[in-house]
Amino acid sequence: MAASLRMLFAGAALALAAGLPVRAEEAALAAVRAHLARILPDRSPDRVAASPVPGLYEAVYGTDVFYITADGRYVLQGDLIDLEARANLTEQARAGQRRALIEQVPESEMIVYGPADARHTVTVFTDIDCPYCRRLHAQMAEYNRLGIRIRYLAFPRAGIGSESYRKAVAVWCAQDRRAAMTEAKQGRPVPERTCDDPVARHYRLGRQVGVTGTPALVREDGRMIPGYVPPQRLLEILERG
Repeated sequence: MAASLRMLFAGAALALAAGLPVRAEEAALAAVRAHLARILPDRSPDRVAASPVPGLYEAVYGTDVFYITADGRYVLQGDLIDLEARANLTEQARAGQRRALIEQVPESEMIVYGPADARHTVTVFTDIDCPYCRRLHAQMAEYNRLGIRIRYLAFPRAGIGSESYRKAVAVWCAQDRRAAMTEAKQGRPVPERTCDDPVARHYRLGRQVGVTGTPALVREDGRMIPGYVPPQRLLEILERG
């Protein structure tokens, strides 16, 4: 009887000890969230987690990443680099959030070139009037031949309501979006149409994930490749991992 009681108490003590770090971490995260609510009352973080640096927590707002101490006294903005691993930890966090946000967009809202079973898929924020976007589009057959599937999201650089925006709406509202995109990228007029188009949503998403120019290429893991990349060079980048 005494032995069984000792075993019972020992088991309870071990369970309590195992739970202490979890509860302490939960309390620390709750405190960090409270500090963030005080510092940025109009914004809610998408994610708060412990960073690899002891005592420093990572707060993610879209693709904006901040670091804050548990007591809320210090806030850091900038890239956290792991010199030993030669890794940009902040960019990894941005990429993860970028991927999650883009995954929320159904492919039915995109204009897609290439088969679903292509070796690589790249999501491209594009502007109808952007010269390098047109250059990329002119080589679409080569991207596809190399096993690269391209998914377009609209990003009219001049903003919502601009001429480029209206052209994008016309393309996304066309009966054959892919053919209309090719016509528009060749500088040919596309009949103006209106519909329940996603262009404004795409533009806001682009701003949210850090797009500042076009074309902006986003890999499947969320890493961004800014600017035009020729087909063979893009394949080399994607194959390198």
